[in-house]
Amino acid sequence: MLSLVRDAGNDPLSGTLYVFRAKRAHRVKIVWWDGSGVCLYARRLEKSQFCWPRIGHNRVQLSHAQLLLLIEDVDWKRFVRCR
Repeated sequence: MLSLVRDAGNDPLSGTLYVFRAKRAHRVKIVWWDGSGVCLYARRLEKSQFCWPRIGHNRVQLSHAQLLLLIEDVDWKRFVRCR
């Protein structure tokens, strides 16, 4: 996975989280460098799919809140920011 990040022109050791999904969107893997090694978070849904944003050019940027909602299997597109 780190080679995919490097091939895309990014630094896999920057501390940025990189999120990968399966074709059917039922699995998600997150990798990042924590300063001492590479960490991996993986989650799989048995009966549903993660709610992903539209993906253009194979890359999308999520906010912290969107990522947390995605991992919790919440439709983050239905939430509206309170002002």
